[in-house]
Amino acid sequence: ENMFFLVKILHLSSACPQCVHGDGLTVLQAPDFVSFQKGDWPVSGEKIPDLVALTMGFSVQEDLSWPGLQAGPLFQRPRANVLVVVRGVDGLTLPQSVASYPLENPVPFTLDSVAETVHSLFAEDTPVVLQLAPSEERLYMLGKANAVFEDLPVTLQQIRARLSQDGSVLTSLPLNSLSRNAEADLLFLSEVQVLHDITALLQRHRHLAKDHSPDLYSLELSGLEELSRVYGQDSPQYRDATAILASVLKKFGEDVYSLYGNNAVVEVVTVKTFEAPLTRKSRSILESKQISNPGSPYNLAYKYNFHYAVVFNIVLWLMIALALAVIAIAYNLWNMDPGYDSIIYRMTNQKIRLE
Repeated sequence: ENMFFLVKILHLSSACPQCVHGDGLTVLQAPDFVSFQKGDWPVSGEKIPDLVALTMGFSVQEDLSWPGLQAGPLFQRPRANVLVVVRGVDGLTLPQSVASYPLENPVPFTLDSVAETVHSLFAEDTPVVLQLAPSEERLYMLGKANAVFEDLPVTLQQIRARLSQDGSVLTSLPLNSLSRNAEADLLFLSEVQVLHDITALLQRHRHLAKDHSPDLYSLELSGLEELSRVYGQDSPQYRDATAILASVLKKFGEDVYSLYGNNAVVEVVTVKTFEAPLTRKSRSILESKQISNPGSPYNLAYKYNFHYAVVFNIVLWLMIALALAVIAIAYNLWNMDPGYDSIIYRMTNQKIRLE
């Protein structure tokens, strides 16, 4: 009997090679030139924004010494990067994924730095930047996203009203033990509806995937966390919701990847719970106090950049060379004999013949 139990466990683990157990990062879709290596190298939660920036071809302040991502071509970048954070999940089956890695130090993170980079480099092309957390009713849109996703339901009241309209996911999903009247169940179904509406809006605006500016999507789903809190992880509601979310994420990744011409990166971060709550401090633009380094509360200077010496020497010697050139030109002009050194005066300095 023990031998049969051991064989059964081995059979289940081999039948599901792409299952995500515990906190992890799974790459659902990626183009060929974004080279993710298969392995069990852990990635820190605080490095996720740097990883997203590198996949989009941007530089980061500190090198990411992580062997899971290899350097790609300089003149190719994906047209979009979609990051979905799923909270409250301990295991998620995501078949046919590119690669999967364990996540260590699951601290809260945002893609604000990546969004600022996209906006600063492609301001004239107005790229799509969408960051959405339906459970917290947190929304951040930039560029063309303001026009494309203006009809996207944001608040929980809007999303729940959307569930009763045409094209709702309630008509196509196998709810099983999930209820249409329970608050926790509606929160989960609302997040699934948001994923469906995002792909529907992208299909309506296919021109977004054909421009030259990369797009950025960041979605945070916490419906499973609420179901786990209300019913428990051993409940049929939680198991049914986990299976639904896995299939929805698989289809969502395939749809986005296809809409962007097989040139998009889709990642899923699964985390049971974050180690610390995410807090954002806001500051009025009318404040007179200026901090040289916003990341430091002690008004410290920025960290030393190793490119400083190179830039300083280039500027210094270029200014010295220009100054010496100006001095030499001024000296030669001051001591020039117009009658002999200038061809203009030489041609006009002829004696007039008298007849």
